[in-house]
Amino acid sequence: MTLSEKSAYLKGLMEGLKLDTETSEGKLISEIIKMLQDVAENVSDLEEVVDCISDELDCIEEDLDNIDEYLLDEEDEDDEDYEDFEDDEDEDEDEDDEDYDFGETLYEVKCPTCGEVITLDEEMLDEGSTVCPNCGEELEFDEEEDGEEPEE
Repeated sequence: MTLSEKSAYLKGLMEGLKLDTETSEGKLISEIIKMLQDVAENVSDLEEVVDCISDELDCIEEDLDNIDEYLLDEEDEDDEDYEDFEDDEDEDEDEDDEDYDFGETLYEVKCPTCGEVITLDEEMLDEGSTVCPNCGEELEFDEEEDGEEPEE
């Protein structure tokens, strides 16, 4: 039995018992039954809305599944194209790697004037000095023979 049916049954029971709605107790019971009918109607309306939303969500879920399948199929095709591109790119990278020395040691020096950190390589250290790109201050270096980092 639904809430609407139960509230209708209670209203019929009250009328069948011929409760006097002029007394305090009769008024109270009558108002409670009216409130129950309102609640039952609101719940019924909400159930209809929930059913509509549920149907819409099912449609959206189905659409998303279709989109997901479409994208996965497309990604598989893209992966094949990307693999061909990767092979070409790897060959280009190998050629570039030959020109670059990955074992080169780099040093960081902090400019005493502006505090800028400057990265230097062995060649710059061998020159003995460099100019701070931030403030233009000339920085001089003395290499120590025991292999420690250069002084600032």
